[in-house]
Amino acid sequence: MEYFERPQTEKTEEMSIFPRISLKPEVTQHLKSIFLNKEVLAAVGHQEAESRFQKLLACLSHPPSYTCVRASAHLAPLEEIRLQLRDELTKQQMCSSSAEEGSVRILPHPRIPDVLLLPVDGPRPVKQLSSEVLVGAQCGSAVLRGAHVFAPGIVASPKCMKAGDAVSVFSDLEGRCTRGATSFRGKKVFVGNGVAEMDRSSLFCADKPARGVGVRMVEPLYRSPCFDGVLPSLAFLQNLPSVVVGHVLGPRPGERILDMCAAPGGKTCHIAALMRDQGEVVALDRIRNKIDRIRQNAQMLHLNSIKAFCFNSTQAVSSDPAEETEGPPFPPESFDRVLLDAPCSGLGQRPNMGTTWSLKEICSYQPLQRKLFQAAVRLLKKGGVLVYSTCTVTLAENEEQVAWALDTFPRLALQPQEPHIGAEGMPGAGLSPERLRLLQRFSPELSWEQTETTAPLSCRADGDTIGFFIAKFLKT
Repeated sequence: MEYFERPQTEKTEEMSIFPRISLKPEVTQHLKSIFLNKEVLAAVGHQEAESRFQKLLACLSHPPSYTCVRASAHLAPLEEIRLQLRDELTKQQMCSSSAEEGSVRILPHPRIPDVLLLPVDGPRPVKQLSSEVLVGAQCGSAVLRGAHVFAPGIVASPKCMKAGDAVSVFSDLEGRCTRGATSFRGKKVFVGNGVAEMDRSSLFCADKPARGVGVRMVEPLYRSPCFDGVLPSLAFLQNLPSVVVGHVLGPRPGERILDMCAAPGGKTCHIAALMRDQGEVVALDRIRNKIDRIRQNAQMLHLNSIKAFCFNSTQAVSSDPAEETEGPPFPPESFDRVLLDAPCSGLGQRPNMGTTWSLKEICSYQPLQRKLFQAAVRLLKKGGVLVYSTCTVTLAENEEQVAWALDTFPRLALQPQEPHIGAEGMPGAGLSPERLRLLQRFSPELSWEQTETTAPLSCRADGDTIGFFIAKFLKT
Protein backbone atom coordinates (compact mmCIF):
# COMPACT_ATOMS: atom_id res chain seq x y z
CA MET A 1 0.00 0.00 0.00
CA GLU A 2 1.34 3.42 -0.94
CA TYR A 3 0.51 6.61 0.86
CA PHE A 4 0.12 10.30 0.14
CA GLU A 5 -0.01 13.48 2.19
CA ARG A 6 -2.38 16.37 1.74
CA PRO A 7 -0.73 19.49 0.33
CA GLN A 8 1.38 21.02 3.08
CA THR A 9 -0.65 24.24 3.32
CA GLU A 10 -3.93 22.39 3.72
CA LYS A 11 -2.53 19.88 6.21
CA THR A 12 -0.83 22.52 8.36
CA GLU A 13 -3.94 24.70 8.43
CA GLU A 14 -6.18 21.81 9.41
CA MET A 15 -3.95 20.29 12.06
CA SER A 16 -3.37 23.63 13.77
CA ILE A 17 -7.06 23.88 14.74
CA PHE A 18 -6.87 21.30 17.54
CA PRO A 19 -3.97 19.99 19.60
CA ARG A 20 -2.92 16.38 19.30
CA ILE A 21 -5.03 13.87 21.19
CA SER A 22 -4.44 14.25 24.93
CA LEU A 23 -3.18 10.97 26.43
CA LYS A 24 -1.40 9.99 29.59
CA PRO A 25 2.39 9.94 28.96
CA GLU A 26 2.55 6.18 29.56
CA VAL A 27 -0.14 5.59 26.93
CA THR A 28 1.60 7.85 24.40
CA GLN A 29 4.87 5.97 24.95
CA HIS A 30 3.10 2.63 24.57
CA LEU A 31 1.53 3.68 21.27
CA LYS A 32 4.86 4.97 20.05
CA SER A 33 6.49 1.61 20.80
CA ILE A 34 3.78 -0.03 18.66
CA PHE A 35 4.14 2.26 15.66
CA LEU A 36 7.94 2.15 15.86
CA ASN A 37 8.30 -1.59 16.48
CA LYS A 38 11.24 -3.47 14.92
CA GLU A 39 9.25 -4.91 12.01
CA VAL A 40 7.85 -1.48 11.06
CA LEU A 41 11.30 0.14 11.32
CA ALA A 42 12.75 -2.56 9.06
CA ALA A 43 9.95 -2.00 6.53
CA VAL A 44 9.80 1.81 6.31
CA GLY A 45 12.66 3.24 8.37
CA HIS A 46 12.70 5.33 11.54
CA GLN A 47 11.86 8.70 9.98
CA GLU A 48 8.75 7.47 8.16
CA ALA A 49 7.58 5.44 11.18
CA GLU A 50 7.96 8.47 13.46
CA SER A 51 6.12 10.64 10.93
CA ARG A 52 3.19 8.21 10.78
CA PHE A 53 2.94 8.11 14.57
CA GLN A 54 2.89 11.90 14.88
CA LYS A 55 0.23 12.11 12.15
CA LEU A 56 -1.87 9.57 14.05
CA LEU A 57 -1.81 11.67 17.23
CA ALA A 58 -2.75 14.76 15.20
CA CYS A 59 -5.55 13.30 13.10
CA LEU A 60 -7.32 11.44 15.92
CA SER A 61 -8.48 14.74 17.42
CA HIS A 62 -10.13 15.74 14.11
CA PRO A 63 -13.27 14.30 12.55
CA PRO A 64 -13.05 12.44 9.23
CA SER A 65 -13.58 14.70 6.23
CA TYR A 66 -16.61 12.73 5.05
CA THR A 67 -19.92 11.65 6.51
CA CYS A 68 -20.83 8.09 5.59
CA VAL A 69 -24.47 7.06 5.31
CA ARG A 70 -25.55 3.45 4.91
CA ALA A 71 -28.65 3.41 2.76
CA SER A 72 -31.42 0.90 3.39
CA ALA A 73 -31.08 -0.64 -0.04
CA HIS A 74 -33.40 -3.48 1.02
CA LEU A 75 -36.23 -0.94 1.19
CA ALA A 76 -35.56 1.33 -1.79
CA PRO A 77 -33.08 1.80 -4.66
CA LEU A 78 -29.90 3.70 -3.74
CA GLU A 79 -30.56 6.54 -6.20
CA GLU A 80 -34.06 7.05 -4.82
CA ILE A 81 -32.66 7.27 -1.27
CA ARG A 82 -29.92 9.66 -2.43
CA LEU A 83 -32.45 12.03 -3.99
CA GLN A 84 -34.76 11.91 -0.97
CA LEU A 85 -31.82 12.56 1.34
CA ARG A 86 -30.64 15.47 -0.78
CA ASP A 87 -34.12 17.01 -0.66
CA GLU A 88 -34.39 16.61 3.13
CA LEU A 89 -30.95 18.05 3.81
CA THR A 90 -31.55 20.92 1.40
CA LYS A 91 -34.73 21.80 3.34
CA GLN A 92 -32.70 21.63 6.56
CA GLN A 93 -30.10 23.95 5.07
CA MET A 94 -32.75 26.44 3.88
CA CYS A 95 -34.38 26.52 7.32
CA SER A 96 -31.09 27.23 9.05
CA SER A 97 -30.49 30.80 10.11
CA SER A 98 -26.96 30.48 8.71
CA ALA A 99 -28.00 28.91 5.41
CA GLU A 100 -25.32 29.15 2.76
CA GLU A 101 -25.72 28.97 -0.99
CA GLY A 102 -24.97 25.72 -2.75
CA SER A 103 -26.67 22.36 -3.06
CA VAL A 104 -26.01 19.44 -0.75
CA ARG A 105 -23.45 17.13 -2.35
CA ILE A 106 -24.15 13.40 -1.95
CA LEU A 107 -22.29 10.78 -3.95
CA PRO A 108 -22.58 6.98 -4.09
CA HIS A 109 -19.48 4.99 -3.21
CA PRO A 110 -18.22 3.31 -6.39
CA ARG A 111 -17.40 -0.04 -4.73
CA ILE A 112 -19.89 -0.31 -1.87
CA PRO A 113 -23.44 -0.46 -3.23
CA ASP A 114 -25.26 0.80 -0.12
CA VAL A 115 -23.01 3.72 0.88
CA LEU A 116 -23.53 7.43 0.30
CA LEU A 117 -20.77 9.97 1.00
CA LEU A 118 -21.15 13.59 2.06
CA PRO A 119 -18.11 15.89 2.24
CA VAL A 120 -17.61 17.72 5.55
CA ASP A 121 -16.80 21.43 5.35
CA GLY A 122 -14.05 22.32 7.80
CA PRO A 123 -12.26 23.50 9.66
CA ARG A 124 -14.07 26.79 9.00
CA PRO A 125 -12.99 30.30 10.09
CA VAL A 126 -15.46 30.84 12.95
CA LYS A 127 -14.97 33.77 15.32
CA GLN A 128 -15.34 33.00 19.02
CA LEU A 129 -17.94 34.90 21.08
CA SER A 130 -17.59 36.23 24.60
CA SER A 131 -20.39 34.04 26.01
CA GLU A 132 -19.20 30.44 26.48
CA VAL A 133 -20.99 27.12 27.00
CA LEU A 134 -18.91 24.11 28.04
CA VAL A 135 -19.85 20.56 27.04
CA GLY A 136 -18.41 17.17 27.87
CA ALA A 137 -15.81 15.62 25.57
CA GLN A 138 -18.24 13.08 24.11
CA CYS A 139 -20.76 15.82 23.34
CA GLY A 140 -18.00 17.95 21.81
CA SER A 141 -17.01 15.10 19.51
CA ALA A 142 -20.63 14.69 18.39
CA VAL A 143 -20.81 18.41 17.55
CA LEU A 144 -17.75 18.04 15.35
CA ARG A 145 -19.64 15.40 13.37
CA GLY A 146 -22.77 17.48 12.80
CA ALA A 147 -24.85 17.16 15.98
CA HIS A 148 -26.52 19.92 17.95
CA VAL A 149 -25.77 20.18 21.69
CA PHE A 150 -28.27 18.21 23.75
CA ALA A 151 -28.97 19.44 27.26
CA PRO A 152 -27.42 16.50 29.19
CA GLY A 153 -24.08 17.21 27.50
CA ILE A 154 -23.82 20.77 28.87
CA VAL A 155 -21.67 21.09 31.99
CA ALA A 156 -21.27 24.89 32.31
CA SER A 157 -22.94 28.03 30.99
CA PRO A 158 -22.94 31.78 31.68
CA LYS A 159 -24.76 32.81 34.84
CA CYS A 160 -27.52 34.73 33.08
CA MET A 161 -27.84 32.70 29.88
CA LYS A 162 -31.29 32.86 28.31
CA ALA A 163 -32.90 31.04 25.41
CA GLY A 164 -31.99 32.87 22.22
CA ASP A 165 -28.52 33.95 23.38
CA ALA A 166 -25.65 33.47 20.92
CA VAL A 167 -22.92 31.39 22.54
CA SER A 168 -19.60 29.76 21.72
CA VAL A 169 -19.37 26.06 22.51
CA PHE A 170 -16.23 24.55 24.01
CA SER A 171 -15.36 20.93 24.81
CA ASP A 172 -13.96 19.98 28.23
CA LEU A 173 -10.97 17.83 27.26
CA GLU A 174 -10.18 16.33 30.66
CA GLY A 175 -13.64 16.18 32.26
CA ARG A 176 -12.62 18.42 35.14
CA CYS A 177 -15.40 20.99 35.05
CA THR A 178 -17.96 20.85 37.87
CA ARG A 179 -21.48 20.50 36.47
CA GLY A 180 -23.38 23.73 36.78
CA ALA A 181 -20.31 26.00 36.81
CA THR A 182 -20.59 29.48 35.31
CA SER A 183 -17.06 29.51 33.89
CA PHE A 184 -14.09 27.19 33.40
CA ARG A 185 -10.37 27.85 33.06
CA GLY A 186 -9.23 24.30 32.44
CA LYS A 187 -8.21 22.60 29.21
CA LYS A 188 -10.88 23.17 26.57
CA VAL A 189 -11.21 23.56 22.80
CA PHE A 190 -13.59 25.61 20.67
CA VAL A 191 -16.00 23.62 18.45
CA GLY A 192 -18.30 26.34 17.09
CA ASN A 193 -21.06 28.85 17.78
CA GLY A 194 -24.75 28.27 18.43
CA VAL A 195 -27.96 29.68 19.87
CA ALA A 196 -29.16 28.62 23.32
CA GLU A 197 -32.51 26.85 23.24
CA MET A 198 -32.93 26.87 27.03
CA ASP A 199 -32.36 29.19 29.97
CA ARG A 200 -29.56 28.27 32.38
CA SER A 201 -32.17 27.68 35.11
CA SER A 202 -33.80 24.97 32.96
CA LEU A 203 -30.49 23.31 32.10
CA PHE A 204 -29.40 22.77 35.69
CA CYS A 205 -32.71 22.23 37.44
CA ALA A 206 -32.15 19.52 40.07
CA ASP A 207 -35.82 18.49 40.23
CA LYS A 208 -36.29 17.91 36.50
CA PRO A 209 -33.27 16.96 34.36
CA ALA A 210 -33.30 18.86 31.07
CA ARG A 211 -33.89 17.00 27.82
CA GLY A 212 -33.76 17.97 24.17
CA VAL A 213 -31.54 20.40 22.28
CA GLY A 214 -29.77 22.81 24.62
CA VAL A 215 -27.76 24.70 22.00
CA ARG A 216 -28.59 24.68 18.30
CA MET A 217 -25.36 24.93 16.33
CA VAL A 218 -25.39 27.59 13.62
CA GLU A 219 -21.66 28.11 13.01
CA PRO A 220 -19.90 24.80 13.70
CA LEU A 221 -16.17 24.57 13.19
CA TYR A 222 -16.87 21.54 11.00
CA ARG A 223 -20.12 21.75 9.04
CA SER A 224 -21.87 18.49 8.27
CA PRO A 225 -25.60 17.72 8.14
CA CYS A 226 -27.54 16.95 11.29
CA PHE A 227 -29.36 13.65 10.72
CA ASP A 228 -31.67 13.87 13.72
CA GLY A 229 -35.04 12.65 12.41
CA VAL A 230 -33.91 12.66 8.76
CA LEU A 231 -35.21 9.59 6.84
CA PRO A 232 -34.70 7.31 9.87
CA SER A 233 -35.69 4.13 8.03
CA LEU A 234 -33.69 4.85 4.86
CA ALA A 235 -30.48 6.62 5.95
CA PHE A 236 -28.36 5.17 8.76
CA LEU A 237 -25.25 7.03 9.93
CA GLN A 238 -22.38 4.56 10.14
CA ASN A 239 -18.60 4.86 9.83
CA LEU A 240 -17.34 3.53 6.51
CA PRO A 241 -15.22 0.67 7.98
CA SER A 242 -18.25 -0.52 9.97
CA VAL A 243 -20.20 -0.84 6.72
CA VAL A 244 -17.29 -2.67 5.10
CA VAL A 245 -17.44 -5.28 7.90
CA GLY A 246 -20.92 -6.40 6.87
CA HIS A 247 -19.88 -6.87 3.25
CA VAL A 248 -16.71 -8.73 4.26
CA LEU A 249 -18.82 -11.13 6.36
CA GLY A 250 -20.80 -11.84 3.18
CA PRO A 251 -24.15 -13.00 4.61
CA ARG A 252 -26.49 -14.88 2.30
CA PRO A 253 -30.27 -15.33 2.39
CA GLY A 254 -31.38 -18.30 4.48
CA GLU A 255 -28.26 -18.47 6.67
CA ARG A 256 -28.10 -18.36 10.47
CA ILE A 257 -25.69 -15.68 11.62
CA LEU A 258 -24.44 -14.60 15.05
CA ASP A 259 -23.42 -11.07 16.01
CA MET A 260 -21.68 -11.63 19.35
CA CYS A 261 -21.29 -8.05 20.65
CA ALA A 262 -24.10 -6.43 18.75
CA ALA A 263 -25.11 -3.16 20.43
CA PRO A 264 -26.26 -0.69 19.27
CA GLY A 265 -27.19 -2.88 16.30
CA GLY A 266 -25.88 -1.04 13.24
CA LYS A 267 -23.90 -4.02 11.99
CA THR A 268 -26.68 -6.44 13.02
CA CYS A 269 -29.22 -4.57 10.92
CA HIS A 270 -26.79 -4.32 8.01
CA ILE A 271 -26.29 -8.10 8.07
CA ALA A 272 -30.06 -8.67 8.01
CA ALA A 273 -30.47 -6.19 5.15
CA LEU A 274 -27.73 -7.87 3.11
CA MET A 275 -29.59 -11.18 3.59
CA ARG A 276 -32.75 -9.46 2.29
CA ASP A 277 -34.25 -10.24 5.71
CA GLN A 278 -34.29 -13.96 4.83
CA GLY A 279 -32.75 -16.24 7.45
CA GLU A 280 -31.92 -15.54 11.08
CA VAL A 281 -29.59 -13.01 12.69
CA VAL A 282 -28.96 -13.61 16.39
CA ALA A 283 -27.70 -10.55 18.26
CA LEU A 284 -26.17 -10.82 21.74
CA ASP A 285 -25.09 -8.15 24.20
CA ARG A 286 -24.54 -8.10 27.95
CA ILE A 287 -26.43 -4.87 28.68
CA ARG A 288 -30.21 -5.07 28.65
CA ASN A 289 -31.04 -1.51 27.60
CA LYS A 290 -28.69 -1.94 24.63
CA ILE A 291 -30.76 -4.94 23.55
CA ASP A 292 -33.78 -2.64 23.50
CA ARG A 293 -31.83 -0.30 21.21
CA ILE A 294 -31.07 -3.17 18.80
CA ARG A 295 -34.75 -4.11 18.66
CA GLN A 296 -35.74 -0.47 18.07
CA ASN A 297 -33.27 -0.16 15.19
CA ALA A 298 -34.50 -3.41 13.67
CA GLN A 299 -38.10 -2.23 13.87
CA MET A 300 -37.24 1.18 12.40
CA LEU A 301 -35.47 -0.49 9.46
CA HIS A 302 -38.33 -2.99 8.94
CA LEU A 303 -36.16 -6.05 9.63
CA ASN A 304 -37.89 -9.12 11.05
CA SER A 305 -35.07 -11.69 10.92
CA ILE A 306 -33.23 -10.29 13.97
CA LYS A 307 -33.52 -11.99 17.36
CA ALA A 308 -31.80 -10.09 20.16
CA PHE A 309 -30.89 -11.53 23.55
CA CYS A 310 -29.25 -10.10 26.67
CA PHE A 311 -26.42 -12.57 27.21
CA ASN A 312 -22.68 -12.80 27.88
CA SER A 313 -21.21 -14.13 24.64
CA THR A 314 -18.22 -15.71 26.40
CA GLN A 315 -20.77 -18.21 27.77
CA ALA A 316 -22.77 -18.62 24.57
CA VAL A 317 -21.71 -22.24 23.91
CA SER A 318 -24.04 -24.81 25.49
CA SER A 319 -22.55 -27.52 27.69
CA ASP A 320 -25.27 -29.86 26.37
CA PRO A 321 -24.86 -30.07 22.58
CA ALA A 322 -28.09 -32.08 22.27
CA GLU A 323 -30.19 -29.29 23.78
CA GLU A 324 -31.85 -27.19 21.07
CA THR A 325 -33.04 -23.76 22.24
CA GLU A 326 -34.14 -20.60 20.47
CA GLY A 327 -31.92 -18.42 22.62
CA PRO A 328 -28.44 -18.72 24.15
CA PRO A 329 -26.51 -20.75 25.02
CA PHE A 330 -26.29 -22.54 21.69
CA PRO A 331 -24.92 -25.96 20.71
CA PRO A 332 -21.48 -25.97 19.05
CA GLU A 333 -21.43 -25.35 15.28
CA SER A 334 -24.82 -23.61 15.25
CA PHE A 335 -24.01 -20.72 12.91
CA ASP A 336 -23.03 -20.31 9.26
CA ARG A 337 -21.23 -17.03 9.97
CA VAL A 338 -20.13 -15.21 13.11
CA LEU A 339 -19.27 -11.55 13.55
CA LEU A 340 -17.07 -10.72 16.54
CA ASP A 341 -16.91 -6.94 16.63
CA ALA A 342 -15.02 -7.11 19.89
CA PRO A 343 -15.01 -4.72 22.85
CA CYS A 344 -11.74 -2.80 22.55
CA SER A 345 -9.76 0.22 23.72
CA GLY A 346 -11.40 2.35 20.99
CA LEU A 347 -8.23 4.26 20.16
CA GLY A 348 -9.25 4.55 16.51
CA GLN A 349 -12.38 6.58 17.17
CA ARG A 350 -12.48 10.07 15.69
CA PRO A 351 -12.74 12.78 16.72
CA ASN A 352 -11.14 11.94 20.06
CA MET A 353 -9.44 14.91 21.65
CA GLY A 354 -8.33 13.07 24.73
CA THR A 355 -8.75 10.12 27.06
CA THR A 356 -7.87 9.80 30.73
CA TRP A 357 -7.48 6.02 30.56
CA SER A 358 -4.41 4.46 32.12
CA LEU A 359 -2.10 2.08 30.28
CA LYS A 360 -3.55 -0.77 32.35
CA GLU A 361 -7.05 0.07 31.08
CA ILE A 362 -5.85 0.40 27.49
CA CYS A 363 -4.21 -3.04 27.66
CA SER A 364 -7.03 -4.81 29.49
CA TYR A 365 -9.06 -6.03 26.49
CA GLN A 366 -6.93 -8.80 25.02
CA PRO A 367 -7.99 -11.57 27.46
CA LEU A 368 -11.71 -10.82 26.97
CA GLN A 369 -11.30 -10.74 23.20
CA ARG A 370 -9.68 -14.19 23.30
CA LYS A 371 -12.49 -15.65 25.41
CA LEU A 372 -14.99 -14.32 22.92
CA PHE A 373 -12.92 -15.64 20.02
CA GLN A 374 -12.82 -19.14 21.54
CA ALA A 375 -16.62 -19.13 21.85
CA ALA A 376 -16.95 -17.83 18.28
CA VAL A 377 -14.85 -20.67 16.84
CA ARG A 378 -16.86 -23.28 18.73
CA LEU A 379 -20.18 -21.84 17.57
CA LEU A 380 -19.12 -21.67 13.91
CA LYS A 381 -20.01 -24.50 11.54
CA LYS A 382 -17.37 -26.26 9.46
CA GLY A 383 -16.99 -24.26 6.28
CA GLY A 384 -18.30 -21.17 8.08
CA VAL A 385 -16.88 -17.66 8.11
CA LEU A 386 -15.71 -15.73 11.18
CA VAL A 387 -15.01 -11.99 10.96
CA TYR A 388 -13.11 -10.29 13.79
CA SER A 389 -13.04 -6.49 14.01
CA THR A 390 -12.13 -3.65 16.37
CA CYS A 391 -12.12 0.15 16.30
CA THR A 392 -8.64 0.50 17.77
CA VAL A 393 -5.07 0.87 16.49
CA THR A 394 -3.03 -1.35 18.83
CA LEU A 395 -1.19 -4.48 17.74
CA ALA A 396 -2.26 -6.45 20.81
CA GLU A 397 -5.95 -6.20 19.90
CA ASN A 398 -5.51 -6.64 16.15
CA GLU A 399 -2.59 -8.37 14.42
CA GLU A 400 -1.42 -10.13 17.60
CA GLN A 401 -4.90 -11.58 18.03
CA VAL A 402 -4.78 -12.90 14.45
CA ALA A 403 -1.38 -14.52 15.07
CA TRP A 404 -2.69 -16.07 18.30
CA ALA A 405 -5.85 -17.35 16.59
CA LEU A 406 -3.93 -19.00 13.74
CA ASP A 407 -1.62 -20.72 16.24
CA THR A 408 -4.46 -21.74 18.59
CA PHE A 409 -7.01 -22.94 16.03
CA PRO A 410 -5.35 -24.96 13.22
CA ARG A 411 -8.69 -25.23 11.40
CA LEU A 412 -8.85 -21.46 10.87
CA ALA A 413 -7.43 -19.94 7.70
CA LEU A 414 -7.25 -16.27 6.74
CA GLN A 415 -9.36 -15.30 3.75
CA PRO A 416 -9.26 -12.42 1.24
CA GLN A 417 -11.66 -9.57 1.99
CA GLU A 418 -14.05 -7.90 -0.40
CA PRO A 419 -14.16 -4.98 -0.50
CA HIS A 420 -10.59 -4.31 0.59
CA ILE A 421 -10.26 -0.53 0.63
CA GLY A 422 -8.12 -0.03 3.75
CA ALA A 423 -4.40 -0.66 4.19
CA GLU A 424 -2.88 -4.06 4.89
CA GLY A 425 -2.05 -5.22 8.42
CA MET A 426 0.72 -3.58 10.44
CA PRO A 427 4.01 -5.46 10.86
CA GLY A 428 4.99 -6.30 14.42
CA ALA A 429 3.12 -9.49 15.31
CA GLY A 430 5.30 -11.89 13.35
CA LEU A 431 2.78 -12.40 10.55
CA SER A 432 4.12 -13.04 7.04
CA PRO A 433 3.68 -10.38 4.33
CA GLU A 434 1.17 -12.69 2.62
CA ARG A 435 -0.96 -12.84 5.76
CA LEU A 436 -0.68 -9.10 6.39
CA ARG A 437 -2.06 -8.47 2.90
CA LEU A 438 -5.17 -10.47 3.78
CA LEU A 439 -5.90 -8.19 6.74
CA GLN A 440 -7.59 -4.80 6.48
CA ARG A 441 -6.43 -1.96 8.72
CA PHE A 442 -8.04 1.44 8.27
CA SER A 443 -5.23 3.80 9.20
CA PRO A 444 -6.20 7.49 9.25
CA GLU A 445 -2.53 8.49 9.57
CA LEU A 446 -1.88 7.02 6.16
CA SER A 447 -3.19 8.43 2.93
CA TRP A 448 -3.58 7.51 -0.69
CA GLU A 449 -1.61 8.01 -3.87
CA GLN A 450 -3.33 11.20 -5.03
CA THR A 451 -2.15 14.46 -3.49
CA GLU A 452 -4.62 16.79 -5.17
CA THR A 453 -7.85 17.73 -3.44
CA THR A 454 -9.51 17.07 -6.82
CA ALA A 455 -8.91 13.34 -6.37
CA PRO A 456 -12.14 11.31 -6.49
CA LEU A 457 -14.21 11.68 -3.36
CA SER A 458 -14.31 7.94 -2.75
CA CYS A 459 -10.51 7.66 -2.78
CA ARG A 460 -10.14 10.37 -0.17
CA ALA A 461 -13.05 9.05 1.89
CA ASP A 462 -11.57 5.53 1.91
CA GLY A 463 -8.39 6.86 3.53
CA ASP A 464 -9.80 9.48 5.90
CA THR A 465 -11.76 7.22 8.28
CA ILE A 466 -11.73 6.18 11.89
CA GLY A 467 -9.02 3.68 12.87
CA PHE A 468 -10.42 0.18 12.36
CA PHE A 469 -9.29 -3.43 11.86
CA ILE A 470 -10.85 -6.43 10.08
CA ALA A 471 -9.74 -10.06 9.79
CA LYS A 472 -11.70 -12.77 7.97
CA PHE A 473 -11.32 -16.50 8.73
CA LEU A 474 -12.66 -19.71 7.22
CA LYS A 475 -13.20 -22.75 9.48
CA THR A 476 -12.12 -25.80 7.54
